[in-house]
Amino acid sequence: MTASGEPACPHAHGAAVLAARFRATPEDFRVDEIDAFAPSGAGEHLLLTVEKRGMNTAFVARLLAQWAGIDESGIGYAGLKDRHAVTVQRFSVHLPKKVAPDLAALQTEGLRVLDYAWHAKKLPRGALAGNRFVLVLRDAQGDRELVESRLQAIASRGVPNYFGEQRFGRGGDNVANALAMFGGRRVARDQRTYLLSAARSQLFNRVLGARVAAGNWDMPLDGEVWMLDGTRSVFGPESFDEALAARLAAFDIHPTAPLWGRGELRTTGAAAALERAALEDPESLALRAGLEKAGLKQERRATRLRVQSLQWQWPQAETLELRFSLPPGAYATTVLSELIA
Repeated sequence: MTASGEPACPHAHGAAVLAARFRATPEDFRVDEIDAFAPSGAGEHLLLTVEKRGMNTAFVARLLAQWAGIDESGIGYAGLKDRHAVTVQRFSVHLPKKVAPDLAALQTEGLRVLDYAWHAKKLPRGALAGNRFVLVLRDAQGDRELVESRLQAIASRGVPNYFGEQRFGRGGDNVANALAMFGGRRVARDQRTYLLSAARSQLFNRVLGARVAAGNWDMPLDGEVWMLDGTRSVFGPESFDEALAARLAAFDIHPTAPLWGRGELRTTGAAAALERAALEDPESLALRAGLEKAGLKQERRATRLRVQSLQWQWPQAETLELRFSLPPGAYATTVLSELIA
């Protein structure tokens, strides 16, 4: 069971083959954003590349706003990063007078400025090519041959593209809070955004869990809708043929599941039937109704996550180090869940 009482998402590769301590220190979880563009070199936005330790993204955004003497709305960042980690990510700071405050004043315990440049626009959410991870698992207990066989399977086949537990809040209570919001509880605007995302994520994970349990999370169903790798572009449904089979095998396309909202499911046939059946329980129906009333529209997300450039080594007998890259919106914890208990 998860912290919220929700049954754990089914595993695609079998039971865990390793027991280990994860995030014993922030340095055991390192994330580096992969930039999607180079700075323009001119403009009203100071683009800062910072390394932070033991701080979440929102906290750093507040620090930057205080440092610059501007409203927090003038701070931009591409993605949210964990607090219990060492992360490198970009922020933009709106400075119309093009005069940067003292950068040295930002250097504090847990925060370092690595680079800076002027840019023409505020950094929008999602403006990154992906993330590189270095994870250290300590006190690792398990058969090394089985562990490495599992890692090879993850590298060759990928993993289910579940939303990670971070999406569901401290204690996993975001879904319950979303239901309360849909029932009339007033919440702050920024909290509303997180709760809507958690509700959508819960429904997506349930559909994906049903596909994992059925063994077709990375295989086509009749009426499948496909997503192009590395994009949000979708196409279909259309008949599965040799050309689509080759693209699926090459990780060029992936099956999808719904991000719930208003409108009809794009899938048809067996794919649509599975999606509806997975979301007919009372809680799912309430979440669906709340998302539709909130005005969100039907979208899709890939059911398969490609784990790029996966490498591993054993620096010590009971220490396993993993290195890999993931696209934006994917979770390293979903990779680990296919490996460790």
